[in-house]
Order: sequence, then C-alpha cells, then structure tokens
Amino acid sequence: MRMEIALLLILAFVAGRYFSGERRPTLLHRTFSALLAAALVHLALDAATLYTVHHLTEVPRPVNDLLHRLFVGSMVVVICLFYRYIAILVEEETGKSRRLDLAACVFLAAAELAAMALPVQYAVTPQGNYADGLQANVCYASTAFYLLLCAWLLAANWRQLAQRERRAIGAALCIELIVCVLQGLHRTWLISGMGITLMTLAFYLTLEDPEILRAELTEQKLSMLYLKSQINPHFLYNTLDTIRIQAELNGDREAASLLLRLADFFRLSVKTDRTMVTLDDELELAEAYTELMRCRYPQLRCEYDVDPELGSVNVPNFILQPIVENSLLHGLRDRGYRGEVRVCARRTAQGRLELSVRDDGGGFAPGKKAEIDELLARYARSPQKLTGSSIGILNVQKRIKLLCGKEYGLSYEENETGGVTARILLPLGEEKEWKSCTSCSSTTRS
Repeated sequence: MRMEIALLLILAFVAGRYFSGERRPTLLHRTFSALLAAALVHLALDAATLYTVHHLTEVPRPVNDLLHRLFVGSMVVVICLFYRYIAILVEEETGKSRRLDLAACVFLAAAELAAMALPVQYAVTPQGNYADGLQANVCYASTAFYLLLCAWLLAANWRQLAQRERRAIGAALCIELIVCVLQGLHRTWLISGMGITLMTLAFYLTLEDPEILRAELTEQKLSMLYLKSQINPHFLYNTLDTIRIQAELNGDREAASLLLRLADFFRLSVKTDRTMVTLDDELELAEAYTELMRCRYPQLRCEYDVDPELGSVNVPNFILQPIVENSLLHGLRDRGYRGEVRVCARRTAQGRLELSVRDDGGGFAPGKKAEIDELLARYARSPQKLTGSSIGILNVQKRIKLLCGKEYGLSYEENETGGVTARILLPLGEEKEWKSCTSCSSTTRS
C-alpha cells in the first residue's frame, strides 16, 4: 500500500511539472497529457484495490468488484495510450501513417467490455490475496497485445528513429515486460503500478522533460545568434560601395534612401531576444534585403503577394530572410541575378499559414534536391551546422519544428516552368494573440 502511495505521489509531481511547462498543444503532447491523467487514475485505483483485496470480509463484495473492474479497465486504457504515444512519435519522425490504430481501438473496446462483463474472482493465499480468473487476465492479455504492437513499431522503424527515441521506447518496453513476467510468476506481488510509473518516467525524462525542451530552445537561439553573426561581409562591403557610387551619380536623396534600407535591414536582423515576431516584421526584413540586392543587380525582380490580414500573425523569428537569400544565391546567382523571386503568404484551406518563396532560376543540380530533402527530414539527427551552404535552411527547419510542432516546417519543390519554390508551413489562429483570417483578399507588395 505504501509503495502505491509513493508511486502516486511521484507521478503527481511529474504531472505537475509537465502541465506547468509551456508547450504547444500538439497531438503528441496531448496524448502524453492523457497518458499522465490516466496513469494517475490507475494508480489511485491500484491503491484502493490493494486495500480492498486484503479486506475481502470487511469491504462489500459489490464495491470490491466495481473497483477491480475499474482498475482493469484503467490499466487497459493506460497501456493503449502508451502504444498511441509511440505510434504518433513514429509517425512524426518517419511520415508513415498509423496503420495499426484500428486494431488497437478494436482491441481496446473488446478488453474494456471484458473487464466490465467477466466475473471477478479472488485467490486467498497465506502470502496474500489477489484478483484471479479471466477478468484479471485481461490485464496480461492487453499488455501483451500492445507491447507486441509497440515492439513491431520500434523494430520496423529502428533506423528512422533518433537514438534518444529508440532508447526511450526500448527502455519502456523492457521495463513493462520485466514487471509483467515478475508479477506473472509471483501473483501476490501486485507491482503493475510500478511498471506503469517507470514506463511513464522513461518517456518523461527522455522525451518530455521541460528542461530538455528548454535546453533545445536555448541551443537553437544560440545557433540563430551565430547565424546572424555570419552575414556575408562581402554583401555589406559591396552594398556600401554601391551606395557610394549612387551618391556620386545621383546626389544625396537616393543615397540616403539606400542607407535607410541598409539600416532597416540590420535593425531588424539583430532582434535576437524575441523568439516570435509578427509576419510584418519578417516581411520588412526580407524587403530591406531584396531592395538592397536590387540596387546592386537592377535586373533582379522581387514581388510580395501577401494577404493583408496576416500581418499581425506571430511567426518564429528570422525564418524568411534566410530562405529568400538562399533563393537568390542558389537560384539566380549563376544567371547574374536576372530573374524574379516572388514571396507569398496565404491561409490554406486547412487553416494554416503558408509562406512560399519562388524563383525562376536554374533549379536544383542533379541529386541536390534529394540531399536537401534528406537534410530537412532528418533535421533532429543532423549535427548543428555552424558553417556550410545549408546552415540557413537547417536552422530554420529546426526552430520551426521546435517552436511550432513537428507537423510544420520547411520543404522544397521544383517548378514545372523552372526554378524552385520553398514552402514554410506554420500554425495559424492557435494562439489567442494571433489574428484569424476571415477573407482571402490579397495585395501586392513591391
């Protein structure tokens, strides 16, 4: 009894820390929240049934039976949620659909029906009392079924999962398997609550700890700071030289205008203390950059097609300008920056924000798109890059995934008419301060 109370207090402490942490309500986190709540209920029922099963003559039989039915039913729900959490995690990491969900739901319904309908039996021994019979064995059958599903998911997707995720899932499955074997051999031990608690802790400490998520955010912010500090000095020198020549040829007015845009660019690009900014801020930074580039390369065209009602939407800081710069450097540089880059922002039919950066350049070199797709898909396992041509897009992808959820992010596609389009998918309307878009009228910014 004391062990069950201790386990309940431990899990209650974990739940308190988890629910008090700031996080986006993604499907994965909602599932873990449901798992924590179900586990707490199960541990409370575990403590209650442990008392009643050892006081069969004192507790009315209907009360004892009801508590045991609820105990078995709650355990089936907890084990099913463990499977669901692992299935969603695998889906997010690999992109594979959850094909076993139907079987898991059917078994859950059948097991709950059996827990409520089968007769409850008790074994009385000198070592202690315990629930016995078919109704009690629903726990073992359910655990075996869902552990098999989880083991199959882990084995089938071993290479696609990150090492941390493999360890968390593997440790949880081993813990529950060991606990089930021990309780099967020693029916009076009644340690199922220990297995549930240890499995939950395995996921929490490895994948869901707010301190780990906060450390990842700090790492990404430091990477963003480094990225911003690595702005190509040639861009600055060449732009300043262009301004000087323009001042000599045309007078102070145009030179002052260019200097103003250059100041705007650096003023906006150093806002590193803000995780989220408005879309208007991101667009202003990108416009300042493209205007300065157009001054150097007059044949470069840059268009902005943006829904005016989306300007106040919050987006992760410094995600658009690196993509625009990437389109210019890798799409139009070989053509002497002769061509067009078009930036669009719209609300999708699914109620999300989509930013796109389209160029009409030379497109991907052979094999390059596959390399970029692999880099973006394996962003979590890619080492933090501080140099190289892909530092911008990798940092953008990591920050979007971390701040907005794994269902959002950056992707590239080749245009049928030539060139490349980068698409950034972001949440829209999920935060109270985000403005919902109710119309799709657009305006062109140039």
